[in-house]
Amino acid sequence: MALCVLCATACGCASWPATSDATSAAPLPAAELPSAWAAADAPGAGARAVDATSLAAWWQRFDDPLLTDLIGRALMANTSVAAARAALRQAEALRDVAAAALRPTLNASASAQRGTAGGESTGSRFQAGLEAQWAPDVFGARRGRLDAADAVAASSAASLGDTQVQVAAEVALNYIVLRSAQARWLIARDNLASQRETLQITDWRQQAGLVNSLALEQARAAAAQTEALLPALETSIGQTAHALAVLLGRPPAALQAELAAAPATRPLPDAMPESRADPALGIPAATLRQRADVRAAEHQVAAALARVGQAQAQRWPSFVIGGSIGLSAVGAAALTHGASVLSSVLASVSWPLFDGGAARAQVRVQQAALAQAQQVYRAAVLGALEDVENTLVALNNDRLRLASLRVAADAAANAALLARQRYGSGLVDFQTVLETQRNQLATQDGVVSARADVGRDQVRLFTALGGGWESAAAVADARRGTTR
Repeated sequence: MALCVLCATACGCASWPATSDATSAAPLPAAELPSAWAAADAPGAGARAVDATSLAAWWQRFDDPLLTDLIGRALMANTSVAAARAALRQAEALRDVAAAALRPTLNASASAQRGTAGGESTGSRFQAGLEAQWAPDVFGARRGRLDAADAVAASSAASLGDTQVQVAAEVALNYIVLRSAQARWLIARDNLASQRETLQITDWRQQAGLVNSLALEQARAAAAQTEALLPALETSIGQTAHALAVLLGRPPAALQAELAAAPATRPLPDAMPESRADPALGIPAATLRQRADVRAAEHQVAAALARVGQAQAQRWPSFVIGGSIGLSAVGAAALTHGASVLSSVLASVSWPLFDGGAARAQVRVQQAALAQAQQVYRAAVLGALEDVENTLVALNNDRLRLASLRVAADAAANAALLARQRYGSGLVDFQTVLETQRNQLATQDGVVSARADVGRDQVRLFTALGGGWESAAAVADARRGTTR
């Protein structure tokens, strides 16, 4: 009965502090944010609100089912994503441990004892009991530990989102590199076939005495140089396919056959993934709230702030209220009737009056850790702004370069065709043919490379704007809301 009274008193007197959002109270360092992006002429660069959820599955805008499938499989099986999920589960479990420290504890115990003296039995003693204990968090030390653990769990959720963003981007970037290498291989192969035809024509003309051996050797050298491109491109194709397989948590050669085929939507060499629309750019401040790495750094500041409060609270007294009740008898059967009832109630206080300055030093330790977390947050903000600005500049200029290269490639193809026809008729010399064929290969290869650069810029822009993690963050925020 005494134990029941003790537990009821402990629970009734528990003064649970009102939970506050540590993140919103965290002293975030001031960062100079521009009102708009420097690339004001970028597509969709107006200062307007952006629906973050529209960026969650940005890879679907590339209209490539295989790319969408690869990213979906990577987000499920990638080793870094799996490790981040495990880290989140660990952080949530540690948060539950910190929450449990605010509640009373109840332990059960039982013992059996048999003694002898001078070879004679002194009897047996059986005991069973319950013990309750509660440490009121008067000055908030345990509350501070819980707030810190809560912020760390939120940071882990954001870090999981950041890992997902990075993995999705890596898959997309490698996929674009793969398709561009395959397209470049086809262009080199087609140009090699044309150069071999020119070599054959030059050989016939040399045998007929219409050209000298210099033209024949130049034609042979040009064909050999183009042929040398094929093994290098095959190496790039194979290594990129291996990288994609590893990103999906598979052995390196697992996707060779799947990636060798051209996409059904656009046959090679035109199968270059490119987003059908650029993401709309909001104001920089809104973009920062969408970035998983910025949110993770923000939660780390909140955790550091909570640890400062915890360290300050540990300088003050701590209290413990407890008690026990039990039964003691000379036989196990006697525990149910005729047993002695043992009970006790205790209260204790502990105050570190002198510790050589350790408690104050611990406060300074946590304050320094808070300052570090604030600078990490500031660096994350500046890095996020730099990512977007750099990507916008690259995207704009790569599009201009692509437009010029397309004009050059069309002109080079026409020039190469005319030169071959006139060379066959003896109207131009071989130097003209050689130069036009080199230009044709270089410009066609340049168009594919520029298209790949534009596609990669789009991927980086979606990533820089924080796309790819909002759904995970919403789940984490909802979970935090239900546990408070």
